Amino acid sequence: MAGTAADAATWSNWAGNQHSVATAVLRPSSIAEVAEQVRSAAETGERIRPVGSGHSFTPVAVGGGRRMDLTRLAIDVRVDVDRRLVTVPAGMILRGLNALLADHHLALPNLGDIDAQTVAGAISTGTHGTGAAYGGLATFVEALTLVTGTGEVLHCSAEEQPEVFDAARIALGALGVLVEVTLRCVDAFVLRAHERPASLDAVLAELPGLVEAHDHVEFFWFPYTRRVQLKVNDRVAADDRPLPRWRSWLDDDFLANTVFAGACRLGRAVPALAPGISALSVRALSERVYTGRSDVVFCTPRRVRFLEMEYALPREALPDALDALRRIVDGLPFKVLFPVEVRFTAADPIWLSHSYGRESAYVALHQYVGMPYEPYFRAFEKVATELGGRPHWGKLHWRDAASLAPAYPRWHDFQRIRTRLDPHHTLATPHLTTLLG
Repeated sequence: MAGTAADAATWSNWAGNQHSVATAVLRPSSIAEVAEQVRSAAETGERIRPVGSGHSFTPVAVGGGRRMDLTRLAIDVRVDVDRRLVTVPAGMILRGLNALLADHHLALPNLGDIDAQTVAGAISTGTHGTGAAYGGLATFVEALTLVTGTGEVLHCSAEEQPEVFDAARIALGALGVLVEVTLRCVDAFVLRAHERPASLDAVLAELPGLVEAHDHVEFFWFPYTRRVQLKVNDRVAADDRPLPRWRSWLDDDFLANTVFAGACRLGRAVPALAPGISALSVRALSERVYTGRSDVVFCTPRRVRFLEMEYALPREALPDALDALRRIVDGLPFKVLFPVEVRFTAADPIWLSHSYGRESAYVALHQYVGMPYEPYFRAFEKVATELGGRPHWGKLHWRDAASLAPAYPRWHDFQRIRTRLDPHHTLATPHLTTLLG
């Protein structure tokens, strides 16, 4: 969000594909002030939309009414080391949370590869990492404080307001403004990362054993090839093989960002080169093994701009989905410049979680900014929907309430809670209306 009075009402997301102009920008400093501002909007019939760091690709943060910025919200940070609990303002950035936990020798059990989201944004859209035994970030929430669409302040947990708790952990901001979150942590731990090139066929053949044998498994398939980069992270006792700083800079900064950005620009300018660029990228991959603090290994810098769609599938549907995806890529009238990411999560009980009630495989499609993407994404969405897929709430898709309702067994329970907590649709946006009805 821009910082001057003249342009503060204008907002855009990280990818640059979503924009909005607010009628007013609210910056509350207390929970009481949040509640008062929500009540004021409800009384005047205006809409209000809390906004985080803008790392969703969908219009989930786009609203034409009042925008709420929670960065000034004063919430006492509380760390209970003995119980492994941390309570933080919902507007805290994950990077800051990870540093806070490290200072207390704690960590989140799992993370995605981006640490620039706010806690509220990451939770509310279903942000996840990978690991067969782990759910997304919302599964680590022990309690939360929510200001509803009527301005009521609700404290929710498995014991207090349990139905609201199951609905609100992933709610896209439709039930209220998240102001405070308590997360269950674990003792700080070290990860051993093993990254290596492999054949797609070999990885798929070994996949059930790989996913069960290792703490965190993911792979990147390079279009126009039969090759992948396999990444396996496991908990170990000692940080005895740290990656040299020069190697970290070379791999994660120079090659993964600077060189890759140049390759994408070349592929966008001369699309016919894309298959060769993908093949060259595969050949440039090398094996590396290193150890490091968990959040440092999980999270990597991402400076090359892209658009993304991601679907959570029943894990057993993954081979069929990838077969169809390869055919889609080969038949497109344009080229794909980014690899496809595949990750895994455990089942969970959160009503609007992509992994509600089932073990999931996540397939994430990316395309470089400025390149065509919609036919590519829509073609795979048709395949994923037929396989029982659920779209990631923060990533591009074209589903609506009618098509989403059958995919979520607790859909109507969520709608009931939403009607109760936001009876005047104060928190509604055009995008939420499409998604939720």
